[in-house]
Amino acid sequence: MNDREQNPTPILQHRYPRKSIVFLVLCLVAAPLFARSSYPPILKDARVETYRKIGSTELKLWIFGESDPKTPKPAIVFFFGGGWHGGSPDQFEKQARHFANRGMIAITADYRVESRHGVQVVECVKDAKAAIAWVRENAQRLGIDPDKIAASGGSAGGHLAAATGTITGLGSDERPNAMILFNPATTLAPIAGWQPTGVRPGKLSVKRFGVAAEVISPTHHIGPHTPPTLVLHGREDTTVPYASVVAFESAMKKAERQCKLVGYDGAGHTFFRRAEYYDETLADAEGFLVDLGWFKK
Repeated sequence: MNDREQNPTPILQHRYPRKSIVFLVLCLVAAPLFARSSYPPILKDARVETYRKIGSTELKLWIFGESDPKTPKPAIVFFFGGGWHGGSPDQFEKQARHFANRGMIAITADYRVESRHGVQVVECVKDAKAAIAWVRENAQRLGIDPDKIAASGGSAGGHLAAATGTITGLGSDERPNAMILFNPATTLAPIAGWQPTGVRPGKLSVKRFGVAAEVISPTHHIGPHTPPTLVLHGREDTTVPYASVVAFESAMKKAERQCKLVGYDGAGHTFFRRAEYYDETLADAEGFLVDLGWFKK
């Protein structure tokens, strides 16, 4: 990881007055870090289906794993990161193939982003919720157990996955049955136990998010409906600070919801894509699903 990935603050200071930015707009500078992916993706051997149409835009899902309607399997839906600005569904191709080989139906989802569709973050949330609803609605046809659908993603994609299991409204209220979140942007506004330093909410949050930050901040919407959650996060993340997911974990425990936070020493943002952490994060994710009884060790 280069210096820019480790510390994006200079970019923020160049683009925006520091006092006018809200904490999790830091995630926006992650967008260039995900630009290495191609769009639209070409994912060999994946089945492609459209889950939502908005005007002329068709949002697609790439589906891995052998489907047998007579023997439904657990499923996992991945949302890519990129600061809600860019990115591509091929970002989680390796993880999707891994879980398909493990006996799941693995899906990587597209959604609208600022650079391609000119949308605000609230629209990204609506797309993610629609994707989970579509998967459950089509579960029987796809050979998916409708009671074993996990939402997953990294960074901004982690935020969207978390939103599907916490936020009510903004479309369908179908929930995933579990969440596996990589460096997720879970806390977009101050909350008990988490107060970002050096910045304060301002007009930028509403302009970029489309709503007040609290409306689409997963930590602020945890409740009895929130499914068991695994959070995998780098302790040295300077884009989505570790303390923000500690606040998420605390809110989950306060609501008596199952949550496991795994911190990786010395790891920064998007650490899970690096070779030295790839196997470890997958092992932690598998262990979580084994503990839920979704498949055997």
